[in-house]
Amino acid sequence: HILTVFSSPVFAVVGVSTDCCSQTYCGTKALSESEARAVTDMLGKMREDILAFLTIHSYSQLILVPYGHPNISAPNYDELMEVGLGAAKAIKAVHGMDYTVGTSPDILYANSGSSRDFARLIGIPLSFTFELRDKGEHGFELPEDQIQPTCEEAYAGAHHIITYAHDKVFYSYAATVTATLSTTLLAAWVSSATLL
Repeated sequence: HILTVFSSPVFAVVGVSTDCCSQTYCGTKALSESEARAVTDMLGKMREDILAFLTIHSYSQLILVPYGHPNISAPNYDELMEVGLGAAKAIKAVHGMDYTVGTSPDILYANSGSSRDFARLIGIPLSFTFELRDKGEHGFELPEDQIQPTCEEAYAGAHHIITYAHDKVFYSYAATVTATLSTTLLAAWVSSATLL
């Protein structure tokens, strides 16, 4: 539950509770819970190798993009929204379920300390939270007959994000290799023409 603002860690800024029975309990201090420490440690060690981060929660049928604080925007907000809207479209194509895409303060409530925000803050470019079915009728106790369809939808949304991340890196790499190869071949041709 840490938010870094201007290189200064700030604990429990907005949208959390100090009541240990609350759904938004923030812990006793930043990273007080072993699960939070494990995730942040892993992300910190592997951040250079991670293109996309996805955390899955329930419920509300939302795709949340960074950040949970209402006064901070991700530097690639437009890209995150584009990818998130594509994921929502992929989800809808599976069973017709609508998911809303946006920042937590815009479509749910402001919050602090999400792993989604942490991932983006440390440089992972694509970071999302899926809030799965439903919109509140069953809350956290989704009926058994909705579990498999929900998994199928989540898979479709995640697949869209992963495909986007792969294609962005692959095509960027391919363009770089092509440009380097073209430059090398041109230099070789110029060198051989000069020798003649």
